Amino acid sequence: NSFLSATFTRGQKMNNRIKVNIFAFITVLFWGSGFPFTRIIGSDISSYSLCFLRCLVSAVVLIIIGKFCHIRKPFCKKDILWFFLSGILGFSAYFVFFNLGLSTLTSATGSIITAASPVLTAIGLHRFYGERINLIGWISIACAFAGVAVLLLWNGILSINIGILWMFLCAAVFAGYNILNRTFSSKGYTAIEVSTYSAIFGAVQTLIFMPSAVSDIMDADISSCLSALYLGVFPGAVAYFFWSKAITLAERTSEVTNYLFINPLIAAIIGFLLLREIPDMGTFVGGAIIIISVIVFTLKGDPDAPVKLKESSE
Repeated sequence: NSFLSATFTRGQKMNNRIKVNIFAFITVLFWGSGFPFTRIIGSDISSYSLCFLRCLVSAVVLIIIGKFCHIRKPFCKKDILWFFLSGILGFSAYFVFFNLGLSTLTSATGSIITAASPVLTAIGLHRFYGERINLIGWISIACAFAGVAVLLLWNGILSINIGILWMFLCAAVFAGYNILNRTFSSKGYTAIEVSTYSAIFGAVQTLIFMPSAVSDIMDADISSCLSALYLGVFPGAVAYFFWSKAITLAERTSEVTNYLFINPLIAAIIGFLLLREIPDMGTFVGGAIIIISVIVFTLKGDPDAPVKLKESSE
């Protein structure tokens, strides 16, 4: 019996690992496409209007999916506040920073900066949940930040592209969203519940942008409107659902967040095909430093043990 039980457990873990890889890859594929599609919209729809549209479409699609999945209500009032914060980190603030960043950056440059999110997530887990980071990990983190500095200062300190700072904030708030995802999972929430409630609160938080969004949509061309719809459905609702699902099934958050370093490749390829974007030399140099740092951190700096969350004091 113990042999059969052990075999079943190993099989279950292997099955979960396969699902984690599939869900995470689908997510970054959609997210990678989000960079050039946001660039396609350009100035037709403002950054704030697009934030509202993405949050609204994501929330509507996830509510429809949630109806079929029979999502439960938040377990307690305290969790509602956490979902409100999750809506800020994963949707409202994230989309605003994302859109503002891409108003001055190419798809490749923007995606390279957000690839630092796994490192920021690991720092958060270390700070709040005591997850260990070894010496190589800390060196990798320092190198990743140095890569961001190279991108920021490549053309001189007087020619700083503010979009890089917006995109770094984007990576930072998403790291917070990843940590909250893991926390919700430990409390027993399903992937669809986490993504749906986060999207709903994100949509509520961006209602202030609704009047300008309506005005922008009326004036925008059909390609921009369809791009906004695509961003809300696929890089929005579908990708967030698969992302939460992957984090729920993973033994370690890093197993999922490490997939983010694939984003620059996907974004660069689609950006070149759709927009003929060619990154400058600063993107290649700074991007190489960031990506190599993240890969080294993934292989050598990540903790060996699964994430163990501290007991929640409710």
